[in-house]
Amino acid sequence: MKRCLLLLFVTAFLPAQSAPEVEITAEPHHHLVFTNAQVRVFNVDVPPHSETLLHRHRHDYIYVTLGDSEVVNAVQGKDPVTVKLKDGQTGFLSGGYAHIARNLSTQTFRNVTVEILQDEKLRHAPAHWDPAHPEDDRGLDILEGGTKEILFVKDGIRASEFELQPNAAIPSRPHAGPLLLIAINDLDLFTTDPRTHGPSEPSPTPRHFRSGDSLWLPHGFGRPLTNAGPAVAKFVTLEFH
Repeated sequence: MKRCLLLLFVTAFLPAQSAPEVEITAEPHHHLVFTNAQVRVFNVDVPPHSETLLHRHRHDYIYVTLGDSEVVNAVQGKDPVTVKLKDGQTGFLSGGYAHIARNLSTQTFRNVTVEILQDEKLRHAPAHWDPAHPEDDRGLDILEGGTKEILFVKDGIRASEFELQPNAAIPSRPHAGPLLLIAINDLDLFTTDPRTHGPSEPSPTPRHFRSGDSLWLPHGFGRPLTNAGPAVAKFVTLEFH
């Protein structure tokens, strides 16, 4: 009986140590949905009681969890760790490791993984979004019809979570840098871009997002983002200088 238990224990932890390693782009549960010079965005889905291949994260990355889940994180060369994640939970992880993610839940494990392609340079960026006001790196702001919670600043990127009531808006962002928006729930937003070098649409139509959809808004996009749907809109933004 003891030998059987030992065999089961060894078998459970063997894959992360001996499985062949693949690049993240070759891992079948990671679906590349957007790429540019700054980021690669993957939609990740792992069915219940399934696991990813052993894959390498070569870059720092930010993840946004979609739905509650329980996952075993088996990092190559380390003991596996079980983590419980909440819907909308957003975090930052340094790259340079390979792992297997094993879904213990009865629901599909889903997240959006945003690789920071210029991480080596950005690690030397100022530690605070605004060095003159380091207290602004975290905190909750009450908006008209919603909230904005600044979660963290890492690699020169500020992550914030928004909840907007119907018809509420993010205020305009003068001199705005690029921004990646990630939808936590299904939502509709007015995202028309009326930058001064081009006319705005006379009758803007809302853009529909499903949970996990993302949108890159380029440098100079300063228009307020307005919840055009009938329910609360929840999304995360990653702001780049």
